[in-house]
Amino acid sequence: MMSPATPPSLPPLPDLVDSHCHLDFPDFDAERDAVIARAQAAGVTRMVSICTRKSAIPKVRGIAEAHEGIFWAYGLHPMSVGQEAPVTLDELIEVARHPKLVAIGETGLDYHYTPDSAEAQKQSLRIHIEAAQETGLPLVIHARAADADMETILAEGHARKPYACVMHCFSSGPRLAEAALEMGFYLSMSGIAAFPKSQDLRDIFARAPLDRILVETDSPYLAPPPFRGRRNEPAYVAHTARAGAQVFGLTEAEFRAATSANFDRLFRKAARATKAA
Repeated sequence: MMSPATPPSLPPLPDLVDSHCHLDFPDFDAERDAVIARAQAAGVTRMVSICTRKSAIPKVRGIAEAHEGIFWAYGLHPMSVGQEAPVTLDELIEVARHPKLVAIGETGLDYHYTPDSAEAQKQSLRIHIEAAQETGLPLVIHARAADADMETILAEGHARKPYACVMHCFSSGPRLAEAALEMGFYLSMSGIAAFPKSQDLRDIFARAPLDRILVETDSPYLAPPPFRGRRNEPAYVAHTARAGAQVFGLTEAEFRAATSANFDRLFRKAARATKAA
């Protein structure tokens, strides 16, 4: 009697990139190395940890320097504009010299939580745009309840001198998505896109070109199902990628490969560093 044939093993899924997380936040202090190890075990081999204020630079930079697959970005978060000293163009350009600093931001406009500092936010955003133009690094944008002003300022800057950009954790309306895509920008899917009630947002992503899509966690925030309501971490970007594959009618492997290629095309400094490693 013949023994049953051993089923063929499935090929491993392509690696993933968490294009936006906050590994320096206190939420991870007790087990940061374990969080990074879990991400790597889930196939998340590269992460961009975002520094949102000047005082955090040493910590974020140190995390990136200590781990081969971790890069970082720096900018003054729009919600901090009212409490922090303004960021300067020279400061951003100087920080961008670090070999693992791969983007400018996050910057942007947030009229939901901090409408009182709207004018200062606009000025800060313009400075960050100029830094992206001067350094050639992509801009990382936070936008909430400010679609009209966001579109205007991004477009004015782009008309003066084109620059690369990702609309991080995109959850705005279709008009801003279309305007961003027309300028060649990227839209990033966070756990919000996997929430059951986010069909309108999934429809916006479905209309976008696949080659303009990234995935992220924004951890420790916005954990996708089945972890919603808990602390998010980079390993969970695999669940957002699974939802993204469904949005685009792709296999999980196809979507992972596409978004990783998109990351390399936008974050060219990170791509070069990865090849050199």
